[in-house]
Amino acid sequence: MGAADTVPGVSGGTVALILGHYRRLVTAISYFDSTLLSLVAQRDLKAAAKRIDLRFLVALGIGILCGAASLLNTMHWLLDDYPSETRAVFLGLMVASVWIVKEYVEHWTPPRFVLALLGVAAAVGITLLPVSTASPTLPFLFISASLAICAMILPGISGAFVLLLLGVYQPVSGMIKEAFRGNITVESMTQIIVFGSGCAFGLLAFSRGLRWLLEHRQESTMAVLVGLMIGSLGKLWPLQMPTAETAQLEAKMRVMQYVSPADYPGSLTWLFGLACVALVATLVMEGIAKKAATH
Repeated sequence: MGAADTVPGVSGGTVALILGHYRRLVTAISYFDSTLLSLVAQRDLKAAAKRIDLRFLVALGIGILCGAASLLNTMHWLLDDYPSETRAVFLGLMVASVWIVKEYVEHWTPPRFVLALLGVAAAVGITLLPVSTASPTLPFLFISASLAICAMILPGISGAFVLLLLGVYQPVSGMIKEAFRGNITVESMTQIIVFGSGCAFGLLAFSRGLRWLLEHRQESTMAVLVGLMIGSLGKLWPLQMPTAETAQLEAKMRVMQYVSPADYPGSLTWLFGLACVALVATLVMEGIAKKAATH
């Protein structure tokens, strides 16, 4: 899940879903509430730990941190030096995620089609927003973290992709990368604390509503997720090049524009091949995980 969540286009929530512990995760997070605080205040720590499935959350949290740390530097390098190839892989991953999540909608009724279309419209609207190139302010960092963490626990929606759309993926990933190297300043520590607080707020605020939706409106919820994923595919289209004025700037400062296949200077076959390999690999891994879960 941690490795997946560093990739803009792949959802840690999808990984949890296909490995069979998604509902357990959402349920555990949703029990961070007043009842838990009451148990802690009464020093009934055993009951408090049982309520939030603490052993499960600790094991999962350690795994997520290890996975994210192992891939973060690589993702930063790929987005800087190989943006088109990286987008091609993301595109294949996202198409595969659409295929996986749509299987959770057994009955595509007209209302669910409408919900999917609304999801498409919402995602297209978000992707058309101009990406910020300035350093994020602390309030914007908090809001971005709240939105991204919600996306991270939704199957099919990438929290890293939300950060990328909001223009804070590389500032945040760079900040975390430097922290792992021990390069910490007062400013970066403040940003990390604000970002972490936003994640905690978004997670606690969103998890209860998500649990209710999954228990009572699962197919409708998944239909919206399918629409959101389809609507975000355009942002992952690999045939994008930086404008002449921004081509020499670092990746987070570049202004990207779509180009026709005839104007793309690289290999279209290579991009197509990368997308196909990513798509097939994701579907194969999902099939293996599903088979393992049934045993």
